[in-house]
Formats: sequence, structure tokens, C-alpha cells
Amino acid sequence: MTDTTGPKDGALKRLIWPLRLTRLGLVAERAVRAFWPVWTLAFIVLAGLAFGAGTAVPGNVAWPALGLLGLIFLGLLVLGFIRFKMPTRDEALERLDRTMPGRPITTLLDTPAVGGRDAASRSVWATHISRMAERAASARAPEPDLRLSSRDPYALRYIGATALAMAVLFGAFGRVADVGNVPLGAGPATASSGPSWEGWVEPPLYTGLPSLYLNDILADGFDAPLGSEVTLRSYGQPGEITLRTDIGPVPEPDPNAYAQTVVMEQGGTLAVDGPGGREWLVSVRPDAAPTVTLEGEVEGDAPASMQFTFTAMDDYGVRSGTATIRLNVDAMDRRHGLIVDPEPRAAIVLDLPMPFRGDRAEFTEVMLEDLSEHPFANLPVTLTLTVTDDAGQIGTVSYDVARLPGRRFFDPLANALVEIRRDILWSRENATRSARLLRAITHLPEPDLHEGVYLPLRSAINRLESAIDFISEDTQEQVAEILWEAALELELGDLSSALERLQRAQERLAEAMRRGASDEEIAQLMQEMREAMNEYIQEQARNAEPGDGTDQPDRGESQELSMSDLEEMLQRIEELMQEGRMAEAMEMMQALQQMLENLEFTQGGEGGDGPQTPGQEAMEGLQDTLRGQQGLSDDSFQELQDQFNPNRPGQQSEQQGEAPQGGQTGEDGENPGAGQGGDNEENAGSLADRQEQLRRQLEQQQSQLPGTGTEAGDEAMRQLDDAGRAMEEAAEALERGDIAEALDLQSEAMEAIREGMTQLGEALAQEQGADPGQGQAEGNMAESRPLEDPLGRQAGNNGAFGSDEGLEGGEDARERARELLDILRDRAADQGRPEVELDYLRRLLDQF
Repeated sequence: MTDTTGPKDGALKRLIWPLRLTRLGLVAERAVRAFWPVWTLAFIVLAGLAFGAGTAVPGNVAWPALGLLGLIFLGLLVLGFIRFKMPTRDEALERLDRTMPGRPITTLLDTPAVGGRDAASRSVWATHISRMAERAASARAPEPDLRLSSRDPYALRYIGATALAMAVLFGAFGRVADVGNVPLGAGPATASSGPSWEGWVEPPLYTGLPSLYLNDILADGFDAPLGSEVTLRSYGQPGEITLRTDIGPVPEPDPNAYAQTVVMEQGGTLAVDGPGGREWLVSVRPDAAPTVTLEGEVEGDAPASMQFTFTAMDDYGVRSGTATIRLNVDAMDRRHGLIVDPEPRAAIVLDLPMPFRGDRAEFTEVMLEDLSEHPFANLPVTLTLTVTDDAGQIGTVSYDVARLPGRRFFDPLANALVEIRRDILWSRENATRSARLLRAITHLPEPDLHEGVYLPLRSAINRLESAIDFISEDTQEQVAEILWEAALELELGDLSSALERLQRAQERLAEAMRRGASDEEIAQLMQEMREAMNEYIQEQARNAEPGDGTDQPDRGESQELSMSDLEEMLQRIEELMQEGRMAEAMEMMQALQQMLENLEFTQGGEGGDGPQTPGQEAMEGLQDTLRGQQGLSDDSFQELQDQFNPNRPGQQSEQQGEAPQGGQTGEDGENPGAGQGGDNEENAGSLADRQEQLRRQLEQQQSQLPGTGTEAGDEAMRQLDDAGRAMEEAAEALERGDIAEALDLQSEAMEAIREGMTQLGEALAQEQGADPGQGQAEGNMAESRPLEDPLGRQAGNNGAFGSDEGLEGGEDARERARELLDILRDRAADQGRPEVELDYLRRLLDQF
């Protein structure tokens, strides 16, 4: 017979603690469901008393209310005991057994109904008991179900819990005892065991200091920042507790007010008069004024910005700051245009940068501003730094700055224009003197003074001389803007070749060395020279003709340099300048310049490209012919204007100035085309001779034209034949004096030459196996005299104006186009002009 007593007893013993925990859970479930109204009411009443409800109502109301609440509390408590039933051991076993599959506890407590004497049945039963005992060993007490949603559908229990939490955070449980001290029939009164007043000292927000609770201050005095708010709140009858102080104005007493507030303006006495009163000696916590200092010197940040570093400090934080820059007239060298008294000019006021995040009690920032265009630039100034804190206190400090950093101009002509601009902004009395200086600059101008600079300078002269006695402020600003733009164009203008950029970089660096420029400016100029030198060498490498070295002519004193050699020389020059050895640096600069000139001669200088191919010679010859034809067309149009408008404005000055391009100059220096009658016929004859000469030149070029035999070459020849025919007819028209007809024929000739050059370029490219338009004709136009249309666009390598190059100057070019179109329309509307000229102008306008 198999004994199952051992496994059963062992399994049931292991269930003792799970069974106890399960029974405890049942007790908790039934207690919560039975007594939740009791503690909900207790929480609400306790929270109300903690917030002073017991002292806020008269005694004859408070005691009945408390009695009613007590009766309700007792009733709910009795009802809870009635509902509550202590769970039994069997109920705990049942709950625990339901949590396990197969109900193992029930199995362990059962006995077999049949087969008790059968050995096989007993063996099966014993095996089953063993399995259930193992399963019961893993029993765990289930979690109690404390949910009350079915019994409290309105969630009243949450109201009680929330009220108790608010009382713990914001209430005072000491007030609960005040309920027993409320006399019957009395109104609100103070509790004998609790505070009858409360007070706080709240410092200004910007200080970041915590509030002080006066009831906790046991010392005889304390300190607080100015601007602190002292608040006293009483809990007795109005007027029984009062505030007495001389630290600030006390508001008029309100008989119905329970709170009083005073703003602290000075140190003094603070007292609370009444039951439980106190008195303190209040002192002012020091709040120092902010301070600011300049770290280092005011420096220039290349190319044009002013930069300085400052440090600001304050007890509680700097709110804002400014940098004020005023002209220091006493420190100036009053010469030339600065001799006259300066015109009053407002100081420069800049906002100092403040930290976006972090503490402002102490910080260091960098001020960066471009003041190059301001009249104070590069002049002695006084820099005043001012900082303000939240209390309105101000800290200030001033420094004398020998030169307000601004853009430095190392081109001599640009520097002269900037000095003239400075004189005009210094005082409008310098207008006459400045106009004379500008006239001297524009008389017989240097090559650098190209049309883009020359014309604005002439406009500035006219504006300065147009005033009768004194130029206006608007004119002063306009002329200053013109001179500034002209100086920038001269200093930074886009040069057409890498060689010109390199030469300009060398000149600027040499000028900076002579003028004692700052280290930052020298470093910037050295970097510009490095870049220009790299571009120049790369350009020379691209332009160098490949060869076997046997056909190179004698170069004289040529030199071969590597980039590392040049870089070493530049570094040595920079080191010499940093050491102050300017004379040695200048000598090495001159040596470097000589080496670069030799490099230019051997690799890409004029005459150093090697022999030209027939295609190159033909293309350059056609370019010269096209250029000459364009000049002749301009002179013809000039002759047409002079012929029919002998008294037009500006004609006299043109006769005494430059002769028209390609024209002849008489013995007396006058334009022969400006005469009367026979002189006009003679000049027309001269134009016809020039036209015939150009035609013969084109005919000679056609006889030596390469690329014939191809489709593109034959088309080029046909186009040049058409150009020659148009030239011949134009010469005949000029001989007849029909200049208007000649202009149309000249236009046809130029268009045919351009088309012929295009076709010739394609023919040469086909012969070399290259793409059309990329043959030997590419890149051979002389840079020294490029073809340009009236809108500033350069012709392509084949002479055509219909390239993809944009208008020069953007908005300026569009303005020039509008001006040209307006001039043509004005002249076409003038019925007093000859019919032949009007007919020509109408044909021009028809194209637009």
C-alpha cells in the first residue's frame, strides 16, 4: 500500500505563509470596502481644520457643525463594522486554490471515493497526490482587489485624498487644536497656542535670494536687499495686529485688511505690535554698482572690423551695456582738411553683447563691429563702456583710442579718395578744396582710373561745385558714398588677369610695410599675395606651350622656382616684418618680384608663348579687323551727329579733348570732323579711305585663311565675302556723304565678320579633332583691348557678342541700357533733326 500522508503534510505545511498572506489580503479588501466613507470624511474634515476652518466661523456655528460631523462619522463607522466580516481559513484556502491550475489544495485535502483497496488505484492516486503537492509548493498569495469604483461611482474618496494632500503641503495642522479654544458665540479669534500673525520678506527677483519667514527669525536683526517687500498677515480681529517700521512708507491702515506690505527703501526698525509681537533691526544688504573693464587694446579685425574684449561684473548680474564712441579732437593732427572746425556729429552708441545663457554676474565678451564707413574711422576717439544692473545702478569707464580701427586702403589712389571723403565729412567747408583735389586726380588720369571710377568721380565733382555757397547734408552724404565706392573699386576691383592681381597684392603689401600696418593687416595681405601667386603660377602653367625643349629661344636670366621655394621666401618675409626688420623685408620682396618677372618671361610672358599656328594668326587678324571696323563705325556715327547738330552740348569740349577713336588730329589739335562744309566732306572722305583700307586688309586675310575644304571653312569664307562686299558698299556711301547708309552697311560687315570667325573656329577645331568652339581660336584675343558692346559685355574669342556672358554690373548695366534707350527715343522724337538721322534712329528703335 502506497502512503500519501508524507507528501500531503509536507505540501500543506509549505502553504502556511501563502495562506496567511491571502487571508490578510481578504481582510484588507473587506476593510477598504466597508470603511472608505469613514476615512474620506476624516480627510475632508482634517484638511478644513488645517486651513483654519475652525477659527473662520463663529463658535455657535462651529460646535454644531462639529457635532453633526461627529454623528455622521460614528454612523459611517458603525455601518462599516456591520458590513465587515472577518474572512475564515477556508475562504483563504479557496482564494489561494483558485490561483493555481488543477486546484491542487483541494486535491491534497481529498480522499479517493472508490478503489481504496486496489493497489493499482492507490498507486495512481499516490502519483496524482505527488504531482499536486509539487504544484502546491509553488503557491503565491494573490494580490488583494482594493478597487472601489463599483462602490464609489462619484470618486468621493479622491476628493478626501486630494484635500489631505493640499493640507499637508500648504496647511498648518497646528490649527486643528484651535477648534477646542473657540468660545461659544464668539467671532473669529486667535488661537492661544498658535501664531496670531505671519510675515515674509521677499527680495527682488533679480537677486535670486530666497524669501525670509519672519516668524522663524529669532535674532534681533537681519539684512535684506533694497527693494525687498515686507508682508505681514494677521489672523485676529482687524487692527489688533499692526506693522510699525521706518524702512519704507507704510500704507494707510485699512480696518478690514488682514495684510500689510512695505517696500524696503532703507535700513531701520521693523516691528509687529500686538499679541506675540516682535521687533528687528533691519540693515541693507550691499548691492555694489556694476563694473566693466577693457581687456587689452581696441584692435582691427581684418579686413575692416573693430574688435575689443571687455569684462563686466555685478553682485546679481548685469542687465545691459553700451559702448559710446566720441571723436577725440584734442588728440588729432589738425592738418590739411582737418584745420577747419569739425561739424557736430552724434556719438556712436553700440549695444554691448550679453550672454544668452548662464550667469551674468561676471562674464567676458567680444565686441565686433564694422565702422569703416563712419566719419570717425581711423581717427582718434574716446571709448566709453557703460553697464547697468537690474537695480538701475550704472558703471562706466572711458579709454582713449589712438585710432578707431577701420578698413585700411593700401592703394595710393584709393587712399587719397578716402582722405578726401574724410575731409568732406569733417566739414562741408572742405567742399571747394575737395573738388579741386578731385579735379587734379582726374586730370590726365592714371591707367588704374578706368571708366567705372572716372565717371563717378566726375559726378562727385559736379555735385560739389553745383552748390552756390554751401553743399547740403544730402549732397555731403552722396559724395561720401561715391568716393567710398570708388575707393573700394580701386582697392578691391576685379582685375582681368592673375598677373595684375599678383602685382596689386605686391604693391599693397609693400605700401602696408611702408605705412607700418598692424600684424593682422600684414597677415591678411600676405595671405592675399599667396593666393594671387598661386593663381598666377597656375595660369602660367596652363598657358605654357608643350614642347621638346629644342625650340625655346634664349631666355636670358631665367629662373626655375618651385612652390616650396616661393613659400619659404614668403614665410621669411613675414618673419622679418614680425621682427621689425622692414628694410630687409622690402629687399626680399623686391627679389621675389624680380623672380616672378623672370618666371613670367619664361612661362607665359609676352612673346614667350612660342610660334603661333596659322589658325591663331588668322583669328587674331580677323579680331583686329573687327576692332578696326567697330572703331570706324563709332567715328561715322560721331560724324553724323556733328554734321547735323553742329551746336549740340559738349561738342566743343570733345573737339578740344580726345579725338574720336581712330580719327585724325589736325595740326592745331582740333578734330577735322568738327568743321563746316568742306571740312565735313574731307572728313567723310577720310572715313571712306579707312573703310577701303579695312576692306583690303580683310581681302588679304582671306587669301591666307586656313581651314578651307571643310563645310565650316567654306561657310567662313562666304561670310567674309559678304563682309567684304558690305565694306565696299559702305566706302562708296561714305564717299557720297551718305553716312546713315554707310552705318547700316558697316553693321552688316561686322555681323558677317563675327559669323565668319565663329565658323573659322569650328573649322580649326574639326581639323584638330576637338569640339567645335574649342579650337586654336580660343583664348587668343588680346586682353589689353577687349571688344565691348555699349552694355559692357566682352566679345567671345570669335568676336561674337551673342555669348552667354551676363550684363556687366547687374543693375548698373540695366540702368545704362535704359539710359541709352531713352536717349534714342528723345532724339527720335525731336522733329527738328534731319530726316536721314530720324530714319536711322527709327531703324535702331525697331530692334527693341
